[in-house]
Amino acid sequence: MLDVQLSELIADGPAGVGAALDVVAGFDAALTHGFARIGEEPAAALAALAGALGGTPLAGRVSEAVEKVSAGSVADEHLAALAGGRAALFGAVHDALLARLDTALGRTRATWEPVAVESETRANLLAGCRIWLRELAIVGWRGVDHDLVASADQTIEALLAVPELRGLAVLLDGLATELRASSPIATMDRLPARRWADLWTRAMLLSQQGPWPGGGEQVSGRLLILGADVHEHATVVRVQVHAVLEPSGDAPTRLVRTSVAAAKVDTIVGPTVWRLLGGHPALLAALAEHRSLEITDMPLLPGGDLVWHDDRARPGAEADPFATARLQLGGATAAAVTPLDRHPVRIAEPVFVEGYKSDGRTLTLGGGKLAFDLDRLPSCGPLTPALLKASTACVGLLRWDGGQWSLQPLAVQSVVKKEPVAAHNGDWAKGPTDPKAAKAETRNGDVVAVLRERAGRLLRK
Repeated sequence: MLDVQLSELIADGPAGVGAALDVVAGFDAALTHGFARIGEEPAAALAALAGALGGTPLAGRVSEAVEKVSAGSVADEHLAALAGGRAALFGAVHDALLARLDTALGRTRATWEPVAVESETRANLLAGCRIWLRELAIVGWRGVDHDLVASADQTIEALLAVPELRGLAVLLDGLATELRASSPIATMDRLPARRWADLWTRAMLLSQQGPWPGGGEQVSGRLLILGADVHEHATVVRVQVHAVLEPSGDAPTRLVRTSVAAAKVDTIVGPTVWRLLGGHPALLAALAEHRSLEITDMPLLPGGDLVWHDDRARPGAEADPFATARLQLGGATAAAVTPLDRHPVRIAEPVFVEGYKSDGRTLTLGGGKLAFDLDRLPSCGPLTPALLKASTACVGLLRWDGGQWSLQPLAVQSVVKKEPVAAHNGDWAKGPTDPKAAKAETRNGDVVAVLRERAGRLLRK
């Protein structure tokens, strides 16, 4: 629970955060320019990166890479060192912010246990990835054209055929798609330089020796849902469920999350997107009916992600997410963060806040103010700014972006006519409960069924 500690949390960031982000911004500007010809300003930015890592184990490799790249020698090992240095700076910022958050919440977090890497992935495919990423670095974002983007297509197609490399394939495909959609990049007023550099960095590190080893364990027990974070895009919808796991036996409770996703078209919006996830009836019922789930032998990855198998879950008793948050959230152990996920924008920690005042955009508690992340309110659920304004309790995700903390609501609670009223993102998982939303969906018909029928006709031809 957050109370007066909110003021401490949202005060100035930990020492050095601003300076580290400035170094990263300088590197991103140099990457935008490209490494073909390093001018005075990009050279200074690369030197700053090496200087920032001077007291770390990466110091020697990054310094050598900066020297070689500045002299016009751009090799894979040099770019890998630069990507590693950039990731290390973001990792340090992430760790400092998360440590402050865990202290404010009194949250216990598991420590990361290094995993031995024994990769047998196809070296030729990884080399193909690095060739494309190297070309991007040499020409810079401003120099990217359709031919360069298209040159990745064959490599991406080959990666998709290898199950363990599909994550890298999707990452490269996403970057290529964004670059293709933005072309001609040379005429753009502003570039998403940090985002593209994030994608380039992650891809460069993953392409060194293949995917990070999964490891993990099988767990059984009772899953108590806290809320659902819905990510809806034109071609895909993903629901990430945050929960508390009570493992079988005497093991301590743990914070976990699980995700299910489905492909879609841009005409499927609002509550209708839940129909795409019909292959996960147990999870959808638990969201809509506020029930616990009894899971058996469900894979749990080291970063706290359950690999969802709906056939290994069965509905349990009713479990109010607000009761779970009040009673269980404070004592649950959070998972360690995997090395490649140590990035400030990936912080999304479940919290419970109550007794605050809200104007619909921010909440005030203990003398501090915290902004609601309204951009993340999904169209497929009942949460609205009006409900946030009337709320006095919230289960949400604390995030950090743009130099400040914000709260993404997953569920809110208010009092109407002396009766508690709650609204959750997952309330419409089995269909909208709001009469207006239900009427609108009925009027529009079953878009998913129509599209599936038409697709079936095309396949039969």
